[in-house]
Amino acid sequence: METLLQIYEARVQEGRLTPDEAQLEALPEFERIRAALAQPVKRGLFRKPPEPPRGLYLWGGVGRGKSMLMDLFVESLDVPVRRVHFHAFMQEIHTGMHKARQRGVEDAIAPVAADVAASVKVLAFDEMQITDITDAMIVGRLFEALFKAGVVVVTTSNRVPDDLYKHGLNRQIFLPFIALLKERMVVHELVSHRDYRQDRLAGSPVYFTPVNDAARAAIAQVWQDLTGGGTDPLTLHVKGRQVEIPAFRNGVARASFYDLCGKPLGAADYLALAEAARVLVLENIPTLGRSNFNEAKRFVTLIDALYEAKVRLICSAAAEPEYLYLEGEGTFEFERTASRLREMQSAEWAGDRV
Repeated sequence: METLLQIYEARVQEGRLTPDEAQLEALPEFERIRAALAQPVKRGLFRKPPEPPRGLYLWGGVGRGKSMLMDLFVESLDVPVRRVHFHAFMQEIHTGMHKARQRGVEDAIAPVAADVAASVKVLAFDEMQITDITDAMIVGRLFEALFKAGVVVVTTSNRVPDDLYKHGLNRQIFLPFIALLKERMVVHELVSHRDYRQDRLAGSPVYFTPVNDAARAAIAQVWQDLTGGGTDPLTLHVKGRQVEIPAFRNGVARASFYDLCGKPLGAADYLALAEAARVLVLENIPTLGRSNFNEAKRFVTLIDALYEAKVRLICSAAAEPEYLYLEGEGTFEFERTASRLREMQSAEWAGDRV
């Protein structure tokens, strides 16, 4: 079986990857895990299963290739593995715990962790970040159960473990989880000075108008460049409700205007999206006015949430920002939104967030 270094070098030769010293330095940690999991398990009545290898916590700035390395690693495995965005995984855990409580289970974490451990050998998380107190209160026991069951965890993050849930409420209760991560996972910083995601967007248009075949093709190409063409949906759980994002991968979300503004969503929903995504690809923004006043108000709220959170916006629209809202109540107020849409098109906007 090929090593990860061999796979990486082959893709460099094919022109699919650009060699990067920092990425090459991280490969041995992934290979250590891959090689350990590839070892045949000797079976016998009195044989103890081998100790699983320590996992990997790969952190560093955005756009440095962490998710790409994770994809290489996952593709190389011959054991049950699940690659999932950490935010989406925690939402699933909360849903599972809710169902367990409805069945009268007192310790709701135990059956949920057991179900996860029964289905995978490796959990590969993209973008571990913890900002929600409900997540912070359960991750310690959840991961302790997963590690005890032999699950190997590999994750990417934009921050060092000690900065997880920084300044969070009751953070002292969360600190044992950080200690657990350091014990069961190797912490490796990906120190690269090149931002590949920004490189892909640099100098490229991010606002396509009018909405026609050319705009649709351009949006499809941007999505392919940023995500590799993934189509996995993301379900956001907001105040007991579910908000469906049609496509989500590597911190990049994709939805239509109708998906986000044609439904009764509000600021809390858009803030949850802005927390989960670093880039939003929004398609088919129509002209706005009296006929779709409610949708227009939601669009203003959405842009405000994206702007404040520094989420990169790539969109297709019926007109340039200044000509989207031409008549009806709210025309004056929309001038700020148009200004923000124009500002968000600049290459410098969003900075380190992208």
